[in-house]
Amino acid sequence: MAENNTNMSTNELEARLQKAENIKQRDGVVWKDRFERTHTIADARKLADETPVVLAGRVTALRWLGKLMFGRIYDIEGEIQFSMSREELGEENYKFMKANVDMGDFIGITGVIYHTTAGELTVRVSNYTILSKALRPLPEKFHGLTDTETRYRQRYLDIISNPEARNTLLGRFKMTQAWREFMNNHGFLEIETPIMQNIASGAAAKPFVTHHNALDVDFQLRISPELFLKQAIGAGFDKVYEVAKDFRNEGMDAMHLQEFTMVEWYAAYWDFKDNMKFTWELVQHLVQKMCGTLQIEYQGTKLDFSSYDLIDYTAKMNELFGSDILEFDDADKLRKQLVDQGMFPAAELEDLKSLPALVDYVYKRKIRGSLIKPTFLYNYPTYMVPLARHNDKDDRCLDMFQLLACGAEICKGYSELVNPIQQLKAFEEQAKNIAGGDEEAFNPDNDFVRAMEHGFPPISGVGLGVDRLTCIIFNQPTSRDVILFPMMK
Repeated sequence: MAENNTNMSTNELEARLQKAENIKQRDGVVWKDRFERTHTIADARKLADETPVVLAGRVTALRWLGKLMFGRIYDIEGEIQFSMSREELGEENYKFMKANVDMGDFIGITGVIYHTTAGELTVRVSNYTILSKALRPLPEKFHGLTDTETRYRQRYLDIISNPEARNTLLGRFKMTQAWREFMNNHGFLEIETPIMQNIASGAAAKPFVTHHNALDVDFQLRISPELFLKQAIGAGFDKVYEVAKDFRNEGMDAMHLQEFTMVEWYAAYWDFKDNMKFTWELVQHLVQKMCGTLQIEYQGTKLDFSSYDLIDYTAKMNELFGSDILEFDDADKLRKQLVDQGMFPAAELEDLKSLPALVDYVYKRKIRGSLIKPTFLYNYPTYMVPLARHNDKDDRCLDMFQLLACGAEICKGYSELVNPIQQLKAFEEQAKNIAGGDEEAFNPDNDFVRAMEHGFPPISGVGLGVDRLTCIIFNQPTSRDVILFPMMK
C-alpha cells in the first residue's frame, strides 16, 4: 500500500480489504473493466419522472433507514440521489450492499427517475453493480478538505469534496474550450511550437535548462512561443495561436508560478489597435460565457467588463518621475535618481542591472497595484521590449499595450517588429544587458533574425495569461487554485 496520509486506521483498511474479498467471492472481479450507462448524471437530472436510467458514479453519501436507504453518487458534473428498498432489491442484495459498499466506492445503478415527497430528484434503484472498491476513505468523512497542502497535493480529493474547487477547475477547462471556439471562429489556426529550444526567448525571464542526452547538448525550456509563432506567420500562416505551457525560472507568488499556461496569437496585416479591439472582445466573451454577466467580483472588488480605461504608460510614468522616461539611457544614473528622490533604498535596486528592469520595477511597485478596473496601458518606451514595433511618429515609443484588472497583468500585445535591422540592434542591446548581469533580459536569437531577413508581413500579436485570467473570472486568490495539479515542493 502507498504511504498512509489520509488519516486511515489499520482497522479501516483491513475492513475495506475484507469487503473487497467479499465482492470478489460474489462477483468474481472487484474492479470491473467497464459499465454501460444510458445517461450521465447531468443528463439524468433533466429527465422526467418515470424515465428509466442506468447511471454510474462515486458514492458520496449513504443513509440506511431499516428497509429503505438513500445515497448519492457523484461525477465531475454533479450529484444525484438514489434510493434502494429491501423489498425491491431482495433481502440478499440489500444486505450485501449495506455490508460491503462504502463512501468513495464506484457503483452502477439501474432504475427510474422520481421525486421524493420532499421534492428531491431521485433514482429508484432496481439493480446495482459494484464497479470499484475504494480502499481509502474520502477526506474527513466527506466534510471537505481544509488543509492547503493536502488540497493541492491530492487535488483529486479536493475536487471531490470541495464544490468550489470542482466548479473552478471544471470552469477553467470549459473556458479553454470556449477560447478555442472563439479563435477558430475568427479564422485563427491552432499550431504547435517546440518546448525545448536552443535559445529560449520571447520574454524577459530566466529559463530552465535541461540536457538532451542523445544530442549531448543543453536545451532551454521555452519562456514563450512568440518567435516560432511569428516565423509561422512568415511562412504564410495568416492567423495562428497556441495554448502553450511556458516555463520561467523566477520567483513565486500568488500570481506567478514557474510552469504556467499562456495563449498567444498572431495575425498578419494587423496592428496593435486591431489586436486591442480583438483582445477586448475575447475577454468580454469569456467573462460573459463563464459568469453570465460582465459585472463580476474578484476578492471583494467589483469589476465591470462592459468598459475599460485607457492610460498612456509614458505619460503616467512621467508624472511619477517628474521627468521624461523616454530620455532615460543609463541604468546607473536612473538608479541614483530613484535613491536620491527617496523613492527606493539603494539596496532594493541593487540587483536590477538594466534600464528596462529598473523602469518596470518602479511601475510594478508604484502604479500597477492602483489600476483596479479593466485598463489598457499603451505607449511604452522602446527600451522596454525588443520585439515590438517602434512608433512611426516617435521612434522612442512602442506600438504596444497591456490589459490589467485589479492590478494583475492579464495580457501584453503589440505591433511586431518586422525590421531585421532594428531587431538585430535590439538584440545586441539585450546582449549588453545580459553581460551586465540582467538574468531576465531577452536572449538574442540569430535564427529568428535570419528568418525576419527573409521577409515578414506586418504582424500583431498578444500573449495572455490563462491562469491569471481564470483567477479573476472564477474569483480565486492564487494561481494554484486554478491549476489542476499545481507544482509542489
